[in-house]
Amino acid sequence: MHYARFCLAKNGGALMDQMSRINRVQSVLAQLHIDALLVTETFNLQYLLGVADLGGDGCLLITATDVDLVTDARYETEMQLTLPSAIKVHITRDYYGEVTALTTARNITVLGFEDTLPYAIWSILDEQLDADFVGLHAIVDQLREVKDADELAALRHAIIVSSQGYDELLPQIKVGMTEIEVANRLDAWMRQHGSTGPSFPTIVASGYRSAEPHGSATNKQLADGELVTIDYGFYFDGYTSDITRTFALGKPSEQLKEIYALTLAANQAVIAKVQPGVTGAELDAVGRDLITAGGYGPEFNHGMGHGIGLNIHEEPQVYGPRQPYTMQANQVITVEPGIYVPNVGGVRIEDDVLVTKNGVEVLTTSPKELKIL
Repeated sequence: MHYARFCLAKNGGALMDQMSRINRVQSVLAQLHIDALLVTETFNLQYLLGVADLGGDGCLLITATDVDLVTDARYETEMQLTLPSAIKVHITRDYYGEVTALTTARNITVLGFEDTLPYAIWSILDEQLDADFVGLHAIVDQLREVKDADELAALRHAIIVSSQGYDELLPQIKVGMTEIEVANRLDAWMRQHGSTGPSFPTIVASGYRSAEPHGSATNKQLADGELVTIDYGFYFDGYTSDITRTFALGKPSEQLKEIYALTLAANQAVIAKVQPGVTGAELDAVGRDLITAGGYGPEFNHGMGHGIGLNIHEEPQVYGPRQPYTMQANQVITVEPGIYVPNVGGVRIEDDVLVTKNGVEVLTTSPKELKIL
């Protein structure tokens, strides 16, 4: 059976936070002249309700004056004990039948919906309602971009503990271990230290496989002279880290040391430029131009980073070339340049950083200089 998990402040401040967030949605709806918004996306529900995961078992209808949560009996007790009284809880197994009834009762003529709403559900509502439907792209996602104090505290904790986990793992790694064994050890340490689980399957890619940016851990054994890349993210208190480190076993080749040094230089150069008002394209260019000048431009084949928070990829979903996205204070983003040389190996170094009012704070604490085991 699936149970919702709640992440609420002991002092009751989270209740005010939830209503403050909902009030911001209501303000946006007023500006757009839209009567109501139907929220169904898991992380947006978590953000607005303070519930870590309804597992798709419910939806939220927000109007200028009413907030209605539609879910089923499995969550009734938790919701009634936890949510502010301004949020009315409707218990039913027919979620969208209830939404139809509420939409009619509230005289909603223009209903906004998230662009992640499944077509099958949209079709049901479109058939049953007279309201006009308006797709609203990332309306709640955009509110989640800038983190409040509680969110920043949760992210800071997740990133610090995740960094400690890598530091504890590194001395245990030996030639002959499999990638899966390394990943499992890291996963186990994180759970033992309070994580509810990974935000994506932990990546361990060694040797020639380190040239695969998203190479899932396999039964390949670690060998002398190889680079090993570990990319991982873990949830603590509902918020996730996202960190990548690369290290060497034995004596790496001169080429591998060269691409490591170049990747590290790009990582450091981008971080030095992070501040409010800088665009994603400008940040990307700082690191990408450096890698290109070093002769490995084509081998850097992804964006420079993305936002993190409740989800492993938040606004900005990705920042890279030709993207005018402007950074704002109190965003948490990744900086993750990489160089991937087929049949040779690859390097990625990823930090989580906080955009501050005056610049940047690096939240990841694990050392970045090339470690040779």
